[in-house]
Amino acid sequence: MNYKLNETANQEEAPKKLPYNLRVKREKDAAYRSMIRAELADELYQKIVDIVVVKKKYKDPNFSSKDLAKMLKTNTRYLSAVVNSRFNMNFSCLLNEYRIKDALRLLADKKNATKNVEEISAMVGFANRQSFYAAFYRIVGKTPNGYRKDMLMAKYKK
Repeated sequence: MNYKLNETANQEEAPKKLPYNLRVKREKDAAYRSMIRAELADELYQKIVDIVVVKKKYKDPNFSSKDLAKMLKTNTRYLSAVVNSRFNMNFSCLLNEYRIKDALRLLADKKNATKNVEEISAMVGFANRQSFYAAFYRIVGKTPNGYRKDMLMAKYKK
């Protein structure tokens, strides 16, 4: 009897499995993040915003931190430090944030009602369906199809 109680207690303590192979974010302490000069970090931050957001380089599925570092004439370590400290996320999460924001807009737009989710994921820069669904679910908390249905229901009720 006592064994059964311990067995159920262990089952309750087991971490809940997240959908789409999502992992819990762990914070790492990296000394190089604090070693970068504030002026240089501010300058790189502005350039990152200009290239990634304004020029919409996040839509390129092959765009990498190496490409951005080359454009900024810096190395990937400095770039990573700036992205981590200023945006509070890594480079791929930064790109995915803007891709998902764009996808939310496209999924809610009536003009794109005939496009399937895979077409929209390609339009915003995802290379494959799995990464799009995983990023979308992590950021929005529901699937792209679920979001689209909710938006259609909300517009229908108006």
